[in-house]
Amino acid sequence: MMSTQPVVAAVDGSQDSLRALEWALDAARRREAPLRIAHVRQYAPWTQAEVLAAGPPDPDEDPVLDQVRAHLAKQEALPAVEYAALEGAPGALLPEMGATAALLVLGSRGRGGFASLLLGSNSLAAARDAECPVVVVPRPGQGDDGAPARPVVVGMNTDSPDDATLGFAFAEAALRGGRLRIVVAYPWPLQTWMLLGEMPPPDIDQGAVEHETRILAEGFLAPHQGRHAGVTTEIVVLPGDAAGHLVEASRDAELVIVGRHRRRLLAPARMMGSVTQAVLLHAESPVAVVPPSPAEDS
Repeated sequence: MMSTQPVVAAVDGSQDSLRALEWALDAARRREAPLRIAHVRQYAPWTQAEVLAAGPPDPDEDPVLDQVRAHLAKQEALPAVEYAALEGAPGALLPEMGATAALLVLGSRGRGGFASLLLGSNSLAAARDAECPVVVVPRPGQGDDGAPARPVVVGMNTDSPDDATLGFAFAEAALRGGRLRIVVAYPWPLQTWMLLGEMPPPDIDQGAVEHETRILAEGFLAPHQGRHAGVTTEIVVLPGDAAGHLVEASRDAELVIVGRHRRRLLAPARMMGSVTQAVLLHAESPVAVVPPSPAEDS
């Protein structure tokens, strides 16, 4: 089905951004959506007034976009492509583009970042602030061994399942071969706090906790399975660290999908969440960060 919202690829001339462009191009083809390619030129604060006075940049006179045009000239069956040249702070402008996008796709670390950083500040800001799902594409050699039919992986928290994340995961799996692996972690060993003189609680059976977690997960997944009958699901229930399990799953995944924290009354700013941030930093496959639906985020 043709999507009217574009897939946006952020480019800056780096190899990281060209890899993100290739991922975005594939995503646009799968969705039959247009591809919007954006380059944000950042200038020092003391030059901003002069730059703004000169008016918006011309995308036809942008050397980074010229590089992209040359790269795409070798491609066949391109979707509708448009170019945007912007000037300002990428960490602010790129998330704004997510308001009218189906997806925003970036490289893990663009030009100008510190070599020791695994995730650039612009990718982190976009994943935290954009209104659409944000895909961060890792460096080469990670999660790309050419293995066929790799699954889409999504993390699920049975204490507060996120319908927006699950809905995106099922839709993405339907576009990518129909295999979805749902990773559900439960806390183990359980922490028990006792006051002096209290009797210790009875031992808790780990098998029972795992079984209950699976039953909860199956109940939350049932509506999505009904809407996506062509998607084959595999529920993996594991004890302990959710982030570690998702990073491990990324080694043979086509895409790992995680949710972004909902805003809370005492913490109204958008937050990434420790699991999501750890997955972004260490996953070997592309990672999609899905914002909560507006109703859930209010």
